[in-house]
Amino acid sequence: MALNSKKGTKPEQGILSQKVMSIFNAHPNKQMNYKQIAKNLELTKQVDRQKIAIILHELSEKGTLFEINPGKYRLNHTASEVIGIVHRDAKGAMWLTPENPGEQILIPERSTNRAIPGDTVKAFLFPKRKGKPMEGEVTEVLKRGKTEFVGILDVTEYFAFLVPESKKIGFDIFIPNSQLKGGKKGQKAIARIVEWPEKAKNPIGQIIEILGNPGENETEMHAILAEFGLPYHYPKAVEEAAEHIEPGITPEEIAKRRDFRNTFTFTIDPYDAKDFDDAISYKVLDNNRVEIGVHIADVTHYVTPGSIIEEEAEKRATSVYLVDRVVPMLPERLSNFICSLRPDEEKLTFSAVFVLDEKANVLEQWFGRTVIKSTRRFTYEEAQTVLETGEGDYAKELLHINQLAKTLKGERFRNGSIDFERNEVKFIVDETGKPVKVFFKEPKDSNHLIEEFMLLANRKVAEYVGKK
Repeated sequence: MALNSKKGTKPEQGILSQKVMSIFNAHPNKQMNYKQIAKNLELTKQVDRQKIAIILHELSEKGTLFEINPGKYRLNHTASEVIGIVHRDAKGAMWLTPENPGEQILIPERSTNRAIPGDTVKAFLFPKRKGKPMEGEVTEVLKRGKTEFVGILDVTEYFAFLVPESKKIGFDIFIPNSQLKGGKKGQKAIARIVEWPEKAKNPIGQIIEILGNPGENETEMHAILAEFGLPYHYPKAVEEAAEHIEPGITPEEIAKRRDFRNTFTFTIDPYDAKDFDDAISYKVLDNNRVEIGVHIADVTHYVTPGSIIEEEAEKRATSVYLVDRVVPMLPERLSNFICSLRPDEEKLTFSAVFVLDEKANVLEQWFGRTVIKSTRRFTYEEAQTVLETGEGDYAKELLHINQLAKTLKGERFRNGSIDFERNEVKFIVDETGKPVKVFFKEPKDSNHLIEEFMLLANRKVAEYVGKK
């Protein structure tokens, strides 16, 4: 493999064109010929001076320059400048999406100026030709959208390349053998671009992680996460900060909260879930009324504003679910231990509590911080069995809660709610991560039970905040 671009472009010509344009941009009203440009660039060889003459002619043809007199050129002030983000389409063409709404701009391969899909760039626009898309030329890369890429290593005796997996990346990354991090030919790895010299046809990078052999489950899962910029490792400082969080609950903290520790409370989650972040409590009152509490883990008690854990969570935005794993938004010590509403453990929560009549009308509501102690952890399958047979742990309570949930759902649809329900595709994988079975998971009453009370809480909180 040679040190060149996949697309077979002429980067030297493109670089020279950029230098020519920089001179005209610095002297927007000055007329210059190829001899003046060559002198400015300190080009003395006849072949280089001829290249300048050709470039001037091409820029004039594009409309970037005006040919005032034969051989004399000036910057075309009607050519405008635009800032936007570049991307490649399925056919490999580079396009620029302007910051301000407008037409997509085609960037010819010779005019990309080392821009990578996802970069924010500045570009010159050429006068639009009839029947052709608007074209432009990248003049400056303002911000790299991405510097790390997943690909396959091609290693030789003296140097190596990482060949990106994405077909939208129009180059390979040159890797000095000293920066291979032990990577072998054919392995999948992550490379970071560290520099792209002006005259180099390929960026220079270093391997930051060896993912493994293509086709292996761990390799491919980590490759998916890396390709989409989803970090599956936590920075050491974040892990250490999580380890120093005290999980215990003090009497002083409990005194500040409404106490639900002696109220029947339960969670319903998938059988393989580890983070139980929401729970329902149920208490019978007089006059055929019931108290329903919707509780979520009070993460804000442990993750304080401005902390490195909050900053990391903000970058991640959400937990990510793959076929065989979850990449949590918070370190596992928080998501699966301290903040997980596990049975028979006292947990801090934030709650919406409602008093309902037998027709599920909300008679009273309260929002605030609470402390709970989950009585029972149900899987969806366990809860569904109780609802279908009327037998099992806390059957009476679950049946009544389910009846209220169905009443809420009926009222919601009568008020114009849209049903987005659909069957979910689920995979069963073996110990190596290989899918061995696929099936449709049909939502049932056990799923709807939790959802209806979560929707009720969301709606009532929104009304409360809106009034304030």
